[in-house]
Amino acid sequence: MGQIEEVRKKDRLLAMIIRNDYVCHGVDFITPNEYSQQVAYMHHPTGKIIDAHIHNLVHRNVVMTQEVLFIKKGILRVDFYDEYEDYLESRNLHAGDIILLVSGGHGFRVLEEVEMIEVKQGPYAGENDKKRFEKISEEQVYYR
Repeated sequence: MGQIEEVRKKDRLLAMIIRNDYVCHGVDFITPNEYSQQVAYMHHPTGKIIDAHIHNLVHRNVVMTQEVLFIKKGILRVDFYDEYEDYLESRNLHAGDIILLVSGGHGFRVLEEVEMIEVKQGPYAGENDKKRFEKISEEQVYYR
């Protein structure tokens, strides 16, 4: 299992999983610049100074929600679906893992009591933000 895993259907990226054991020095932007949700891993030595700054007002057009989940505790199974609602595969996330859900569909099953943090673009549109569909049965679960 790699430290950064990609979940794909052919050439389409569905998710990026950054495992708890991932390390680098400096700054590693894991996502491409064009993603509407940016994820970076940062590792700096004691005494490193990050310049004080203000973010400029930049208008962005977000057409699809991308979520980032930080697993603080427990085990969460993620079931991946393509854009046609067809089930593809599942992966387990453990404490310390992070996932960026890029495209396609997804569902979750808590395998061990979970505490997690979700970050996504806002403002939240309630039920207009998502389309629910039928999930898979436990017999259909496939791990890659």
